[in-house]
Amino acid sequence: MKTLKTIIPALALMLTFTFAKAEDNDNGKLTKNYAISTYVDAITLGKVDGLSEILDNDTKFCVLQGKKVTNYGRTEMLNHLAGLKNIKQACTTTTTLVEDNSEVTVLKVDMQYANFVRSNYVTIAKTGDGWKITNVCSVFK
Repeated sequence: MKTLKTIIPALALMLTFTFAKAEDNDNGKLTKNYAISTYVDAITLGKVDGLSEILDNDTKFCVLQGKKVTNYGRTEMLNHLAGLKNIKQACTTTTTLVEDNSEVTVLKVDMQYANFVRSNYVTIAKTGDGWKITNVCSVFK
């Protein structure tokens, strides 16, 4: 009985810390892994649901083709990807972690097509609303 009196408060305390820590780390569902997987699914599989919530309002997109740079904003990119909804890209996708710390992550997403590679350099930052994409720069090789 004495052991039971010790275990129950300890268990309650442990559960309290577990739930508090989960809320602190997740900030809803906008975790780093959620942002990464949502972005990769959107650009490779056309699964655009949830994409708007992981893009910061000031997200910048750029495309480098040769010596030409084209810049886009969040709205333009969302409209473009909405047109590709449910269209699976004919490519093999790999992701490489370039930099990762508690505030910012830079990820390289390579999309290998038959005749070229599209490399997306994705910056994800920890914002007040969770992990969000702040910059994407695409390079074609």
